[in-house]
Amino acid sequence: MPQTRRRIRRSRRTSAYIGLTALALGVTATASTGISSRGHSAAGAVASTVESALAPCRIAGTMGVQMSEGLPTPPGYARSTGEVKALNLMIDFPDAKGEGTALDRMAEFFPQTSNWFRTSSYGRLSYRAEAPIRTWLRMPMPFAAYGIERGSAYEPGYRQLVEHIAKAADSEVDFSKYDLVNILVTPNAGPSALDTVLSVTFSGNAEAPVADGVPLANTSFVYSRQDDGSGTYRETGYRVLPHENGHVFGLPDLYTSDGGGAVGHWDIMSEDWGSNNDLLGWHKWKLGWLDSTQISCAAKSGTSDHVLTPLAVSGGAKLAFVPLSESAGYAVEVRTQAGNDEAVCKPGVLIYKVDSDVDTGQGPVTVSDSAGSSGGCTRRPNVHAELSDAPFRPGETFTDEQAGISVSVVGEPRNGSYQVRITRP
Repeated sequence: MPQTRRRIRRSRRTSAYIGLTALALGVTATASTGISSRGHSAAGAVASTVESALAPCRIAGTMGVQMSEGLPTPPGYARSTGEVKALNLMIDFPDAKGEGTALDRMAEFFPQTSNWFRTSSYGRLSYRAEAPIRTWLRMPMPFAAYGIERGSAYEPGYRQLVEHIAKAADSEVDFSKYDLVNILVTPNAGPSALDTVLSVTFSGNAEAPVADGVPLANTSFVYSRQDDGSGTYRETGYRVLPHENGHVFGLPDLYTSDGGGAVGHWDIMSEDWGSNNDLLGWHKWKLGWLDSTQISCAAKSGTSDHVLTPLAVSGGAKLAFVPLSESAGYAVEVRTQAGNDEAVCKPGVLIYKVDSDVDTGQGPVTVSDSAGSSGGCTRRPNVHAELSDAPFRPGETFTDEQAGISVSVVGEPRNGSYQVRITRP
């Protein structure tokens, strides 16, 4: 797909999601209790020492910032570790009757989505997808009558749609048994995703409609099909759902009005089209998928060395963080072509800035490009080419002259690991 088309599409999606997350502060029955209580770090004095050393790197969330990158994730979002039960409801309309069977629609996303989360979380998130109703749920009104647009969360039309869904499913579904809800809409309802992306998530919203005594506060809607004719959809089209579910777990949009120009294909919260990709190490720590013992905090003046193992491989040190302030810092990790990262064409050390003061869709994460204006090393469809060769290799150094910080890649000691040297004033 031409880059100009992607930019138009991303711009619409960003402005809409910012409005949708304005109410994302409420508490639900499945609220996360934050990274500090979900971790798997060592016990006793060792744990206390580790947590104390990491304190400067736990940049805090900022009040009023929508889906802040700060730690811990605030209450109101779905749990991101252990078994998570996802209710899947397939809906159609009188003027847009379901194409094929409802289970065909579900098969576009499962078991792929469950497998993606299992791989990304190193098995710490067991995503259990259930569909107690195996047929299309017919809504009582035509699709157009609901006025579905990229608008504010649970406006009258959306609220009415959700109430109709809950009523139609009520006799066969106990909503209180689920951690999140996926509404998989028949693809022929509404515009093509190539023109307008309607897929959206209402996350952490305590003002959501209530069913079986619980607010439907963490609900993802998927419309149309993200099929641009490049031949990738059958293998990777499901990835819109793990992206939307990322919001259910409290993660922000990383694309901006320029599409993937800030993060590229290095996180599914940036680009969810085309080839498979993983989450950033910062997000894995935020979700509780990395232990505190796998994080090193370069907060002290001077020089420190860190040996990092590939993010896609379970175990070992994964992330070094260089705090700049109480709300920002640089993250350092190793990315290779493994696990969910099939599109990596230049393995190496990825360096990016995280800023918890920046709203979702406004660039809370910015990847540093080791080869600026190179054009990148990939030509895969729907992968941001310019940042595809962003990782740093041995002998290369990233420098923030204003902050006086440098990150040098010293070498590759063994088994795909990289040694980095961080210097700060």
